[in-house]
Amino acid sequence: MPANDPPPIETLYANHHSWLRAWLARRLGCSQEADDISQDSFLRLLLKPRHFASDSDARAFLCTVARGLSIDRWRRRNIERAWLETLAMQPETFAISAERQAILTEALYEIDTLLRSLPAKARTVFLLAQIHGYGYREIAARLDISERMVKKYMARAMLQCALLEAGPSDAADA
Repeated sequence: MPANDPPPIETLYANHHSWLRAWLARRLGCSQEADDISQDSFLRLLLKPRHFASDSDARAFLCTVARGLSIDRWRRRNIERAWLETLAMQPETFAISAERQAILTEALYEIDTLLRSLPAKARTVFLLAQIHGYGYREIAARLDISERMVKKYMARAMLQCALLEAGPSDAADA
């Protein structure tokens, strides 16, 4: 194997899986979650192989990936919990099937991910306009920016929404 080629995934897995799983189990307090996240971490490495100068570099990379995956799971759980609490407060005539709940939860997670991908000002402008109903002039005054910038931020946010709605296959064609 040439020096610039990444080491085989089997080698990385053999060298790093047990400590990563143990580290995650201590952090998360759940061995099943630790199993899932450690496997997902190696899956990321399998999908995008990397060369590491040392074992400590590989360790640092795997910790970073695992930490990010843990945060994503935590966010997703919070979104699901908030949605279920909202549903619980609805009258029984508003009952939604389990399949519909799963679809809506996934949509909420995608929207949350989209909003987090926007710069802070664009996200704030979008939320003030779409959730709170403020006009562009009101938003500009509130954030001390020009109305033109409000329009630019809204355009950026709306483009992201359109790409999300189009889905991965349509977005790749754009």
